[in-house]
Amino acid sequence: MRKLDGIVAKGLYLYVLAMGLFHIYTAVFGSFEAYLQRAIHLTWVLPMCFILYPFSQKKGEPAETEVPWYDWILAGLSLLPGLYIMMNYDDIMMRMQGVDEITTIQLILGTMLIILLLEGTRRIVGLPIVIVAVTFTVYTYMCDASFLPQILRGVPTEYARIIEGMYLTDEGIFSSSLGVSATFVMIFLIFGGFLEKSGVGEYFMEFAQAFTGTAPGGPAKIAVVSSCLFGSISGSAVANVYGTGTFTIPLMKRIGYPDYFAGAVEAVASSGGQIMPPVMGAGAFVMAAFLGVPFNKIIVAAIFPALLYYGTVLLMVHLVALKDGLKGLSPEELPNKKSVIKRLYLMSPIVLLVYLLLVGYTPMYSAIAGIITAWVMSLFNRKTRMGPKKILEAIHDGSENIPIICTACATAGLVVGSVALSGIGFKFVGAVLTLARGIPFLGLFLIAVVALILGMGLPATSAYILGAALGVPALVKMGFMPLAAHLFVFYYAIISNITPPVALAAYAAASIAGSNPNKTGFAACKLGVLAFIVPFAFCYDTGLLLQSSLTGNIVSIISGIAALCGMGFSLVGYARGKLPLWHRLAFAVAGLTALHHTPLFSIASAAAVIVLFALSKKDGPVVRPSV
Repeated sequence: MRKLDGIVAKGLYLYVLAMGLFHIYTAVFGSFEAYLQRAIHLTWVLPMCFILYPFSQKKGEPAETEVPWYDWILAGLSLLPGLYIMMNYDDIMMRMQGVDEITTIQLILGTMLIILLLEGTRRIVGLPIVIVAVTFTVYTYMCDASFLPQILRGVPTEYARIIEGMYLTDEGIFSSSLGVSATFVMIFLIFGGFLEKSGVGEYFMEFAQAFTGTAPGGPAKIAVVSSCLFGSISGSAVANVYGTGTFTIPLMKRIGYPDYFAGAVEAVASSGGQIMPPVMGAGAFVMAAFLGVPFNKIIVAAIFPALLYYGTVLLMVHLVALKDGLKGLSPEELPNKKSVIKRLYLMSPIVLLVYLLLVGYTPMYSAIAGIITAWVMSLFNRKTRMGPKKILEAIHDGSENIPIICTACATAGLVVGSVALSGIGFKFVGAVLTLARGIPFLGLFLIAVVALILGMGLPATSAYILGAALGVPALVKMGFMPLAAHLFVFYYAIISNITPPVALAAYAAASIAGSNPNKTGFAACKLGVLAFIVPFAFCYDTGLLLQSSLTGNIVSIISGIAALCGMGFSLVGYARGKLPLWHRLAFAVAGLTALHHTPLFSIASAAAVIVLFALSKKDGPVVRPSV
């Protein structure tokens, strides 16, 4: 990323600030019609790809301080397709897709937009998503090629109709995935900027330190809690690792955790932020748009699996600390609990946000309320008080993070449009059903592999969009609830961040911890084990998503907690004391079977976990001096 200065930097600051103010305006007074809102959003963002990001930059090279002439030209050209839409919006809306001829200027501008979007995405997001988008688009044009397997062959789409579908409709580049970026994500990024400037973000870390720091393995628990709080808002596992890991990983190593384990804890905690309500990165907004359901339904369904995920991580770091005799930090090194409690009001922006979302207000209304509340909270502290300058900085700092999400969502729209135009989605459903041979579990496994592979090369939101477009119809066809199917793909797109061989969050944490990346990645998989298991379970037992009857939900909660404990005790090899191999295996079996969708079976397994815990021998942990 370039480090610009002088008049260019000032001009870009005003440009980004104006973009943020525009999106606040539309959040307060209502967005434009979907296609127009998305076109304005992309037109505002796309030039930033060429001004801020160089054609290539090798590691170790100093950041560029000037924009070369050719990038100015590309930035100017990237404005033209969107400006044409704005100037000719009524005519475009009156067109009949597939009937009206596409004009030469529309063909040129549509082609230009696709090329510039792919290049901008390559610079910001990376090459993998570009390769996927190009592959799907080319397939749409030549899906009758002789070298393709018979099952993948279809009727090709004319080039002009591809451009029409991608550029002049809301089913391609300007599909609902870009709509989420243009509305919800943008306003929540600004909300994140207000949390940082108002001191609320810093308070999250102090809260985690004060209430978990003195416990056994305190720094690891600080990492889990703080990353959970930050990750839900940031929506980026890698950014979260660098944001909180630079503080928590050295502390974990200091009290005795191995370097690879310290990195794994941070990677798992940071990745899980995207499955933790209320915000869940950008993917949950896309999910609500795909399903056509209120956002609060996504929050309710996602909350218990997310708590199981973090509960397992907390339990395992606690057990490792007890097993190895790792102490917490001394109270003198941590924020005073009374002082933290006195400032509990700083949690009010998040509390208000959650409340408004749960009672049915729109995410944009809820975010605006959160922004206003964060500003009000800043007024109580002279150091964090937000005057006009800080308010504008918060809007700018939040808005400047939008290019990576916007370009990824727009490029994912190329794939979504290709699936609609080529009909490959139906072929994929048929292929999965054929390979699964009527066995739903095997179908889930195949879709999980697809989502994991997509997630290894793409941002989590993009991987989810592509995985949902291809995999969800197959899962619904097998009889799974649509909400469960979407969350299943969402989970596996996210946990690819900790799944070797391409575990980006684990590798980022390893770079801070100074540990072996693969060893860190496998340790992260072990800590996040329930994230691999629970998605299968909630597809069969919707009570884990709180979508069953009251009795069914209660049974599922009990069984979920039993699974959490059973798997934690088994993997660490410690309960009240160290466990022999047979005891660990028994805990593993009881924990897994507790997630069975048959109520009597799961309750019996939960009881078995309790009995096994009672039977475990109590012994003292390794004694180490406190820090």
